[in-house]
Amino acid sequence: MKKLTRRSFLKKAAIGGLAAAAPLKMVEVVYGQGAQEKFTFAVISDAHLTHIKGTKFVRNFDEGLERAVTEVSFMDPPPDFVVFGGDLAQLGKKEELEHGLEKLSKLSLPIKFVIGEHDFYLDMGEYWQKHIAPLNYSFDHKGVHFVVLNSILTYDSWINQFKDPMERMLGMARLDNPHGSPFIVGEEGRRWLKKDLAKLSPDTPIIVLTHSPLYKIFKPWNFWTDDAEEVQAILARFKKVTVMHGHVHQIIYNQIGNITFYAFMSTAWPWPYPPTYTQKPSNFPKITVMMNRADPFHERDGTGWSWAEVAAGRVTHHYELWENTPRTVYYDEKLGHPVDKDYQDPSKRIPPQIHY
Repeated sequence: MKKLTRRSFLKKAAIGGLAAAAPLKMVEVVYGQGAQEKFTFAVISDAHLTHIKGTKFVRNFDEGLERAVTEVSFMDPPPDFVVFGGDLAQLGKKEELEHGLEKLSKLSLPIKFVIGEHDFYLDMGEYWQKHIAPLNYSFDHKGVHFVVLNSILTYDSWINQFKDPMERMLGMARLDNPHGSPFIVGEEGRRWLKKDLAKLSPDTPIIVLTHSPLYKIFKPWNFWTDDAEEVQAILARFKKVTVMHGHVHQIIYNQIGNITFYAFMSTAWPWPYPPTYTQKPSNFPKITVMMNRADPFHERDGTGWSWAEVAAGRVTHHYELWENTPRTVYYDEKLGHPVDKDYQDPSKRIPPQIHY
């Protein structure tokens, strides 16, 4: 693919009516107390590209991913790499995955892929591993150790009940699904993680990239990882750990022990928040200030991403929401957990945040 320069991109964007640049999810990392070196990486997640037939795909979801790719291409200076947070496809079809890869190929940057359940359960990750990325891997970048961890496995007893792959895929694809099964990292994944981290000092900043949250929020919607506590125990010896995850399609942040959690936005659609489902209790983090309730008459409302700064192992997430007000969440050293810069104080919250 011919490298897309900033000048040529701006020319093409102007021709296409996209001359106005918009923000994206960017992560800025600083390693070590008082260190000067910084780097950035961008995040795109949960595109859910959906094949209809032939060359037809659901327009809205295509346009969300296309807009994200456009915004990444406008970054100046460019990030060091891009993370894709999972669920590139809706039903794991080869057509959907290849369609997504084609759109992402417009980026002239390395991409670190995290697999989502919508990418996995049709062929159990066969196409993904062959053509996209391993399910578990790690890399070091300018002093920070990154771990990409597959968190969307589940139990064999659930997997083996289906008569064909598409039935299995559909069984996992629903949100409010009484026939679903909770996610797990699994024994093999936990062994791999222990081995990967064994060589590292407790002072090493760790950023873990997963699809499902590595804690338990709401089981009926599978905002849940069954062996989360066992994974947290493996990470417990490190002083500063950040877990960044997709799947939930909304702003959520939390702190459990030494681990700070931040969720990715989706380019496709926003999910409702678990406390809105009043029939069943949830473990939704009390410190999270919910994002504004999405306007159903605006396709992009409730979707987007953010950029973040990380200093001395702590992440500050600047959420840039399409058709909505930006949000900033940072780690408060005195309180020992992340807080919203503008809205953490209940008296400062606005009506759209409490209309759920």
